[in-house]
Amino acid sequence: MKRVLLSLALITVIFPSQAAFAGSSIERACLSADRANASRALCGCIQNVADAMLTNRERAMVAKFFKDPHRSQATRQSDRRSDERFWQKYKRFGQAVTSNCRR
Repeated sequence: MKRVLLSLALITVIFPSQAAFAGSSIERACLSADRANASRALCGCIQNVADAMLTNRERAMVAKFFKDPHRSQATRQSDRRSDERFWQKYKRFGQAVTSNCRR
C-alpha cells in the first residue's frame, strides 16, 4: 500500500494538473458532510487512497455515501453480486484509510 501511495505522490509531482483533475469528489463530499473531524488534510488523504484503490465509478459511489449514509447500508445489504464485490473492496479501502490517514 505504501508503494501505491508513493507512486501516487510521484505522479502528483510529475503531472500536477492531471493528478488534481483525477478526481476530488470524495474530498469535496467529505468536507461538505458536516462532520466534526473533517479537515482538508484528512479528506485529502481519503481522496488519495481512493484514487489509488478505486475506479472512477467506485469513487463516485463512495462520494454518495458521504451525502447519503443510508445508501451505504443499502449497498452492503444488497443481494446483487456486483454490490457484494464492491462492498468487499470498500472494506479494504476503509482499512487502508484507517491505516494511512490517522491523525
